[in-house]
Amino acid sequence: MHRSASSFAVLLLLPMTLQLVACYVPPQTVQVTRIDEEQPTDLSGRWNDTDAKIVAASLIRQALDHPWSVQALNELGRKPVLIVQTVRNRSFEHIDTSSFIQELQRELINSGRVSFVASASEREALRNERRDQDLHATDDTRKNMGNEIGADYAMGGEINASLDRVGGTSVMTYQVTVKITHIETNQIVWTGTKKLKKQIQRAESTW
Repeated sequence: MHRSASSFAVLLLLPMTLQLVACYVPPQTVQVTRIDEEQPTDLSGRWNDTDAKIVAASLIRQALDHPWSVQALNELGRKPVLIVQTVRNRSFEHIDTSSFIQELQRELINSGRVSFVASASEREALRNERRDQDLHATDDTRKNMGNEIGADYAMGGEINASLDRVGGTSVMTYQVTVKITHIETNQIVWTGTKKLKKQIQRAESTW
């Protein structure tokens, strides 16, 4: 009876032991190599940070080469103020549009040709901070409501993607379209498009 109970306990523990063995990864099989952040890396062929930088730089060059920025400067007597609104991902894969928006902002700000205001969600957070200061901050450090700078133009756009595949060869095409709209008149003053194509070669069984 004792032997039978022991055998039963072993049978119960065996699957757990096998699972632990299967999950165990010997430390020597994992190797990590640090990569220069500026070095392009493209393992899967999907949209990545390098694509975001390339597309943003191209689109902002297009935007600044267009006469709208000079016309805006002449009309306003100062650098135009922009806000980046939504860049919609209409592709079939997950794309972090927030990082792409940050690339657009970085390229525009570094150009020195425009100014930026915070996004809608960031503005609301700042307004909450000012409300809190109204209650808790000293008079000489309190920041007042009603002193925000209004944007003159809004930038927005969308990302689309298509995949063409034959056997183990595929071509991924991304098309990014961005436009700048005058906030007061709703006039679209500029629109630009950048296409990015990648040819990907894989064994057929991996698709």
